[in-house]
Amino acid sequence: MRTIDTLGDLRGKRVLVRSDFNVPLKDGQITDDGRIKAALPTLTRLVEAGAKVVIMAHLGRPKGEVKPEFSLAPVVTRLGELIDAPVTLAGDVVGEGARAAVEALSDGEIVLLENVRFDKRENSKDDAEREELAQAYAELGDVFVSDGFGVVHRKQASVYDIAKKLPSAAGELVVKEIESLRRATDDPERPYGVVLGGSKVSDKLGVIKNLLNKADFLLIGGGMAYTFLAAQGYSVGKSLLEEDQIDTVKGYLETAKEKGVELLLPVDTVVAPEFKADAPATVVASNEIPQDQMGLDIGPETAKLFAEKIADAKTVAWNGPMGVFEMEAFAKGTKAVAEALSTSDCFSVIGGGDSAAAVRQLGFDESTFSHISTGGGASLELLEGKELPGIAVLED
Repeated sequence: MRTIDTLGDLRGKRVLVRSDFNVPLKDGQITDDGRIKAALPTLTRLVEAGAKVVIMAHLGRPKGEVKPEFSLAPVVTRLGELIDAPVTLAGDVVGEGARAAVEALSDGEIVLLENVRFDKRENSKDDAEREELAQAYAELGDVFVSDGFGVVHRKQASVYDIAKKLPSAAGELVVKEIESLRRATDDPERPYGVVLGGSKVSDKLGVIKNLLNKADFLLIGGGMAYTFLAAQGYSVGKSLLEEDQIDTVKGYLETAKEKGVELLLPVDTVVAPEFKADAPATVVASNEIPQDQMGLDIGPETAKLFAEKIADAKTVAWNGPMGVFEMEAFAKGTKAVAEALSTSDCFSVIGGGDSAAAVRQLGFDESTFSHISTGGGASLELLEGKELPGIAVLED
């Protein structure tokens, strides 16, 4: 994979950078600036090299329309506070405002183009439409640096098509993401374990299928666990259940047994009569979930069991919370897994999305984990063994 080193001297050059600034907002204020901070190593390197930095990024799902609530203005403000360089916002994506803003750049300055998803061609399924937009991007830069890991699994104009128009390379963040995730999947130090959670088993079918050929053990929690329990013949009450996946899951249980992969399911479950923060919570055995109750977290015995398995591992990848961690009564399972990983000597990779959000929300020191991914979907597809278009286009 080509890196920034392959681009040569960047002083005075217009460097187009694809970043992932899809940050959460509340009342126009950024509530988690993790993705902006993750972009700083690449942006700082380019500024110090004397490049004219032109950033492309998205926020939310404006669906090809200019919507003020999805403007990148809050990002410009925060980035300006975090980096030692002038930062401005262009008036549009590739129009007169963008061209004028780029033209006005001096060496070591940054301009952020307006939300690329304001232009419907960005996500178009029509190759020609995306290519047309990519050509407009290319006219604003001399070289391209891909540093938005959260979007490298997508064929989008600012991710994939632009890389074919200009000399291109991976930024510091993308290099770190790929190296860490491949270390945790391609040639892991063993014992190698994977913790999977989240609401739906259907979201992770490809991951499970791929990991049954690689992992020494799988720990299954979250809403997806109830489909596994149902596949073993247990009643799961009002818990989340994907009945159409039961036969598939039965097959995975058989495959795990045949391949000698230890697949551990919750032995106890925290249940409540309804999905509410103040619903009365009780702990029951996972094979005795009452008909009028729903499972909302793994129980304390399961948390202890999972923590012991993590403690014995040399490599662990984690994707998906163990319960409804946003509600205090149902956060203990997720907290136990995070605690076990943070105190372990293993190489630990947290696969973005809700898992990364949980680690931050529950107050863990991020430096105690080997790597926290910035891309939930991209990290999942790597765990599945899929080729990522935005990475493949950067490889020689």
